Amino acid sequence: MSEAVSAMPARQLYVAPAINPWFIALTVTLATFMEVLDTSIANVSLPHIAGGLGAGVDESTWILTSYLVSNAIVLPMSGWISSIIGRKRFYMACVALFTISSFLCGLAPNLASLIFFRVLQGAGGGGLQPSEQSILADTFAPEKRGMAFAVYGMAVVVAPAIGPTLGGFITDNYSWRWIFYINVPIGIISILLTSRIITDPPHLSGARREGGIKIDYIGLGLLALGLGALQVVLDKGQRDDWFGSHFILELTIISVTALIAVVFWEWHAKYPVIDLKLFRDRSFAIGNSMMFMLGFILLGTTLLLPLFTQTMLGYTAETAGLALMPGGLVILASMPIVGFLLGRYDPRRIMIFGLCMLTGALFFMTRFDLYIDFRTAALARIIQGMGLACLFVPINTVAYSYLPPEKNNAASGLINLARNVGGSIGISYVTTMLDRRMQFHRARLSAHLNPANPRVQQMLHGASGALRAGSGPAAKMQAYSLLERMLDRQSTMLSYIDNFHILALITMAMIPFVFLIRKPRRRAGVPAH
Repeated sequence: MSEAVSAMPARQLYVAPAINPWFIALTVTLATFMEVLDTSIANVSLPHIAGGLGAGVDESTWILTSYLVSNAIVLPMSGWISSIIGRKRFYMACVALFTISSFLCGLAPNLASLIFFRVLQGAGGGGLQPSEQSILADTFAPEKRGMAFAVYGMAVVVAPAIGPTLGGFITDNYSWRWIFYINVPIGIISILLTSRIITDPPHLSGARREGGIKIDYIGLGLLALGLGALQVVLDKGQRDDWFGSHFILELTIISVTALIAVVFWEWHAKYPVIDLKLFRDRSFAIGNSMMFMLGFILLGTTLLLPLFTQTMLGYTAETAGLALMPGGLVILASMPIVGFLLGRYDPRRIMIFGLCMLTGALFFMTRFDLYIDFRTAALARIIQGMGLACLFVPINTVAYSYLPPEKNNAASGLINLARNVGGSIGISYVTTMLDRRMQFHRARLSAHLNPANPRVQQMLHGASGALRAGSGPAAKMQAYSLLERMLDRQSTMLSYIDNFHILALITMAMIPFVFLIRKPRRRAGVPAH
């Protein structure tokens, strides 16, 4: 690809669709929202699923892992498959597979069949996000692309946040099978609308007519092996004590070896499964890196906040969901505004503002304690939501800034893979840190609890009085038990604060990278993306 082609403004090649582009945007967002929702909706339902199918809770975690593995494998290959069979056909096939497998998941009679159907569901879902993103990039004029990505962003950012709450509500009031059945009507509607209003752009049709189908079997195998092993490592690592487990260590070696081999092979392959040469574009490379970190922060905090409010503050799942809901509403309200502003201001300025807001929100969370009220928890999520809304859309916009339209499919697969892998690593990181830092703080605090210390004796005496247990050996044992519970709570609270602090520093460290992104050209006062 020559520099002239790489630098060619996408505006010159834009062809307006015959249908209202906003109708197309809403159509493709339907299925994507349900697919992203399914990455988290089953989390809270695992005990119910395990009980209903007669399986252990540890075995049931493969319901989540199997979905994520197949999803991760298909994501980067979506552009390549679209170039072979056509993007519309590929998108409709993905929606159909996702819908049928969702129905089969609801009917699953045992754990083995449910895991198999989840693999199919993840494979179908893996092609939806990049296909939608490339459809939006081709459907909207460059100056309106920010608003289009805002619609997509609302689905991708809000769905994981409401997934656990919605899953818990459905499971408690109906049956765990309905978390899969709800995908069916949405999928049918999406297929019907897609078949009537979406068409492939000329550059895709022309590319598909060139020669026969050429499949890079080696690249395909290495990619599937590397990403599949990586996803299992990230999902099972903390539970199996990471490299203390031979299984995790072996999979890590396999994953690293396969992914390194994929980079070398795909860079020189004549017909690559993934187009790694897109990373020659500085804006695309930095945009992918920032999207990786955004997934890391988003899914890391999406796990931490509900867990914190339920385990430390004693909230029910419903109350925890209500505390996080204002942040989701802020994202929904802010993203269209951000999309509008992108047509008038430099995306990099909006990104810096978003990173500052997100950093401020995370530092605000480091001031949490065991006595914060509902309003404080909701306010932290609101500030974070404003920051996230100012990041997701501009990052997507700058990543596509200098890419020619025929590269949109390949680019969208890599961007979505970066966000998903970043999210998986973020979840693994915060859960590991939560456990390790709790052990660290517990050991440090325990060192000050010497029974001979007068202050410790005073605390034990006060605990015995509070329990009204008298002054005998039984009273002392109850007091020690109460003191140990207090120690555990304080240690866990400090580990949450450490997590929020680290995430805040990571977010702050992203700010300088914004200045490395190429400045978008302006034409008639409008940024040319």
